[in-house]
Amino acid sequence: MSFKNIFLALLAPAFLSITAQAQTQDSITEFKPHGTLWGLSFGDYVYKVNADTAGGTTPPGRGKNQYSQVPAGSHYFQFRRIYLGYNYDFSPRLSAEVLLAAENDYTQGSIGNQSSPGDMLADNKFAPFIKLADVRWKNMFKGTDLVCGEMSTPAFPMLSEYVWGYRSVERTEADMRGTPSYDEGISLQGHYGSKNTFGYNLMAGNGNGAVPATNDFSFYYGDIWARLLNQHLIIDLYQDYRKLVWHPIDTSVTGGYHSDRNTTKLLLAYTTRKVTVGIEAMQTTLMGDVVASTITSRTFYYTTFATTISAYVRGRIYKDKLGFLARYDNYDPGHKINEAYDNPRVIQFTATSASNYNPATREQLLILGIDYTPFPNFHLMPNFYVNTYKSTLPSKYYDLNPGGTGVVGTDAVARLTVYFIFGKSDNIKY
Repeated sequence: MSFKNIFLALLAPAFLSITAQAQTQDSITEFKPHGTLWGLSFGDYVYKVNADTAGGTTPPGRGKNQYSQVPAGSHYFQFRRIYLGYNYDFSPRLSAEVLLAAENDYTQGSIGNQSSPGDMLADNKFAPFIKLADVRWKNMFKGTDLVCGEMSTPAFPMLSEYVWGYRSVERTEADMRGTPSYDEGISLQGHYGSKNTFGYNLMAGNGNGAVPATNDFSFYYGDIWARLLNQHLIIDLYQDYRKLVWHPIDTSVTGGYHSDRNTTKLLLAYTTRKVTVGIEAMQTTLMGDVVASTITSRTFYYTTFATTISAYVRGRIYKDKLGFLARYDNYDPGHKINEAYDNPRVIQFTATSASNYNPATREQLLILGIDYTPFPNFHLMPNFYVNTYKSTLPSKYYDLNPGGTGVVGTDAVARLTVYFIFGKSDNIKY
């Protein structure tokens, strides 16, 4: 029996035991069903100060950020996100949400993307899609909600993005590296204590976001958190797991193999009204991700792991009108890649998940910005974005990985980010 079936089987008794109680409580409580329309948008005026000109891609550029292939001197306006959402309360115990999203406003050949299309229609206009569509049974049993449908995952939306506070400026590292931020599945979300001091979030999903499932390899998420010292100290521990390829192992020349991925993430933060300081450490292990060829045409599979340390601070300079933000990420996906290039029989190797975890390139990201809030829920944020790349490979092994280079390269961008939200509270808590 699969984990998902066991998960559902464990829920069944709870459903049967509390249905009558839930119906009775709802019927005796005076309540009028109601809904709320809300939305948000953020985008930038962008000026590319410097461009990474190394690497093996065409055009040159390493990494997978929105500026990695933009030529130096480019300037343009760009929406990065537009949301339109609706939340509806059927009863005090049952609610639903639907979110229409438009993201990635680039098409093949546009500035900022020369190789792959974004979320665009045939006429290159924005292509909105359903990002969230779920129903929440509150307090299905004491302190725990049941959520079904397409929902935010436990990876970061509940705490990491809240603590960082500036998704409008940049994603969290987990999001940047492809950990699903939303998925279709089922979740149990617990919250305990008079001020929701402790909690957990368990979810089983498809792992494909808004795209239908393409295999039977479910994505499993788990998260536990605590808010201590009168809610000022936040501790959050996250773990996920998914099979990627699961072939029987054999002794043929090419051979079958197993491949999976799992991520462990720890967030520590201290937050007050005037300043918030956070540090997030993440490790993703990719079993069998690097495929290596030998002179004798045999195939070897190597396991690598990527680590990230993300540290940030944000705070207020003048009341709720003026603030600051700073962040530094150190990303190293090349741990254990030396096992491939130190093997004298290996003549070439590639990483199957190189788009998000290319083990040949280290990155360091620095973001500095000012947050001016002339009106509630409306932000003007001049910020500077610098991402630096360097190869993890020794120079004599560049031929094994055509995208590798020992030359340090930098993408540097100056931006004016505009962010507004209506119909719900701002995600930046002062």
